[in-house]
Amino acid sequence: MNVREYYTYLAAAREQLWNFLRALPESDLNAPLIEADRFHNIKDLLLHVTDIEDHWVHVIARGDGLEASAFKHDWVSPHAEQYQLSWIVDYGRGVQRRTQQFLDTTPDLNAAIKLVQDDPASATVTLDQLMWYVMTHEVRHTAQIALLVRQLGHTPPWLDYLRFVRPQTPEIVVGEDGLGLDDDETLAE
Repeated sequence: MNVREYYTYLAAAREQLWNFLRALPESDLNAPLIEADRFHNIKDLLLHVTDIEDHWVHVIARGDGLEASAFKHDWVSPHAEQYQLSWIVDYGRGVQRRTQQFLDTTPDLNAAIKLVQDDPASATVTLDQLMWYVMTHEVRHTAQIALLVRQLGHTPPWLDYLRFVRPQTPEIVVGEDGLGLDDDETLAE
């Protein structure tokens, strides 16, 4: 599997999740179900996932993120209940569009990315490693969101990878008898 293929899956699953969450009451999206310092509810996690992608892919790897634009907010402690779900989704779509456009340019996935831009001694990773970090980060938090949805008494959408990939079917060779069976095979097998 490659980065572009997996990101395409994540984008499709993300759309399904966003569409599902639009049907939930705002009070469910803002319900403080997580006892933690930074993230307390579904919207906090949604905003955090977008922030991570915007920060690592666009601010760090590309040098031009959306986080300082129309979507200005406190990414450390977002308190996302102050934002409408549509605002979070719009931010997510903007970041997703930019990531997809970036991946469509077929960037060098072996390119070295400094993790701290203004530190000459900063560790580096490849763009491939950075993209896998961002994507697995999203998968983990999407699972948390699904759990929170269940705790609220709803059934979350099925977002598994196999739901979105094209299944590979075995090639069937049609023989002279038209059944596609070898001479040694029978219908009973």
